[in-house]
Amino acid sequence: MNEKQNRSFQLPFKGTVVLTLLFGAALLTAPPGHTWQQGQQHGSMPGMDMHDNGDMRSMGASMAAMAGHGHMYMTPLRPKQPGDEEKAKAVVANGKATIERYKDYRKALLDGYVIANPKVKQPQYHFINDANTREADLHFDPRKPTALLYRRTPMQEYKLEGVMYTANPDATEDELNERIPLSIARWHRHINVCWAPEDRVGDYQTAHPKFGMFGSINTEEACKAERGDFHPYMFTWMIHIFPYEPDFKEVFSMNDDVAHVH
Repeated sequence: MNEKQNRSFQLPFKGTVVLTLLFGAALLTAPPGHTWQQGQQHGSMPGMDMHDNGDMRSMGASMAAMAGHGHMYMTPLRPKQPGDEEKAKAVVANGKATIERYKDYRKALLDGYVIANPKVKQPQYHFINDANTREADLHFDPRKPTALLYRRTPMQEYKLEGVMYTANPDATEDELNERIPLSIARWHRHINVCWAPEDRVGDYQTAHPKFGMFGSINTEEACKAERGDFHPYMFTWMIHIFPYEPDFKEVFSMNDDVAHVH
């Protein structure tokens, strides 16, 4: 990463540029044939109970690879409270109604959404809205998703499958629970990332990298020992919602590697 990118990663989460860097970094630091096909599912981390119904076995390969190396924090599931499911369903309904017009992805572009890394082949494409991103730092409006999630298909260049909502990186879990109940869904954030020094960026593309969002280094001490640039957390809280899933338990799926449109 160049000096300008490193400075961006140190800034509070603001705007399309920083979010685009996130997805660019994930692609950059994924060893070929590793990220999207065969994530390593081992280990655990704070916020992840391997015995509950949100464990790593329910994740897709890419998220499991990051979580397995200690680079992702998932909010623990809370006991269900009265009204939680109804509140979550209302968010889903509002989000679904909002994005209907974006089944034509060109309308999303006209409304200010920007494609993150459009020239890179991805299982899921994020169309990010700068204004909605800034607003999400301050308050939650399910009608203003931070990003739209698309998938390329043989018949469609971009097929809409869901939305991503974000929250301020300093938000507490109680505040996240106010937005979407934590008994129903799990927010996540990217943590403990060590970026490689400029003379070692080739490590990102090795079979067993030390650096990046899929690397083995997940502590500041180990990162400093390798001359890396350590970040205890990256950007912001995130959650994906797939409102077209017929089964409600799949609406908040943590598997981004499979299609959520049918």
